[in-house]
Amino acid sequence: MKKTKIFGSKFSATLIAFTCFVTVFGFSQAEEKAKEKKGNLIWDAGTVQLELEKLGAGVYAFYPTDAREKNPKGHPVATSGGFVVGDNEVLVVESMINKRLAEQVMGFVKKVTDKPIRYVVNTSYHGDHAYGNYAFPKTAKIIQHSKTKAFMDNKEAFEADKKFMIQYFGANRGIEDVVSRTADIIVDDKKIIDLGNKVVEIMHLGFAQTDGDLFVWSPDNKVFWAGNPVVAQPPALPWLLNSRHEEVLTTMKKVRSFLPDDAIVVPGHGIPIKPQAIDFTIGYLEILHKDVKGAVEKGMTLEQAQKSITMKEFQGYALWDWVHSGVNLTNTYKELSK
Repeated sequence: MKKTKIFGSKFSATLIAFTCFVTVFGFSQAEEKAKEKKGNLIWDAGTVQLELEKLGAGVYAFYPTDAREKNPKGHPVATSGGFVVGDNEVLVVESMINKRLAEQVMGFVKKVTDKPIRYVVNTSYHGDHAYGNYAFPKTAKIIQHSKTKAFMDNKEAFEADKKFMIQYFGANRGIEDVVSRTADIIVDDKKIIDLGNKVVEIMHLGFAQTDGDLFVWSPDNKVFWAGNPVVAQPPALPWLLNSRHEEVLTTMKKVRSFLPDDAIVVPGHGIPIKPQAIDFTIGYLEILHKDVKGAVEKGMTLEQAQKSITMKEFQGYALWDWVHSGVNLTNTYKELSK
């Protein structure tokens, strides 16, 4: 969940976009401590528990224990990821938001194999996908896109981002202890890694939510880690916090055409799903573009467009009003009005 290039930096836009999010939910800074005591964080980085699911020989997904209940209702949950075990070593996808959750992930690996964790992939620079890097063994190599590395290497931006994550995922949850650990291996296009009779492909297919989105594919078992570009099963919506809706649509069509129908997709924040679920995202983006373009051509104001473009067939997401009208429609309108 983040970015754009306004006010001179992508990071500024990240904070603005996320601030809009929490403002809608009533998490003002003045209310922070009181709200936190009431359990009103977006999700609590100190209480999240993960569960492990075997998806194939040597291939596993992990996701929050409440995801099966909340995903169908469109309620947000914490981060999902997974790992692939070869004859020689292990590759982990997503390092999570703090040491506590990173240790849960490492515990899952130890539960199923004595092979060492040799690689950790971050699908983006978002804290809940990359902060846990520092907790993994020094012998593990971090894999990121160059844009992800650049963001996390920017000390000022990273420290500000930590404060922001603390505010909305919980103080005294270990986020304060996070130190930036960035890429040993850069993937800006595609890289194939052999773990020992088990190949993993890491790829950048274009802008999907950030400039540095990576996708991870285990071809033997047809398992695909999508990160935040696929938030969760329908009715979850894509988050166009960085605008660029046409680029997002193009990339998601690439993802969909890449995947065989019998593949398994591990989304950024939920239980594994089938590729057909991505059709919901593509359909939403296509109709959003068409309807907003029509509104602009008719001379509608943004407020008029927000009232008229309801897209009822895509409703059901718990964050619908804010994500659709306040973010996706608004940013699309601004792009098409230029």
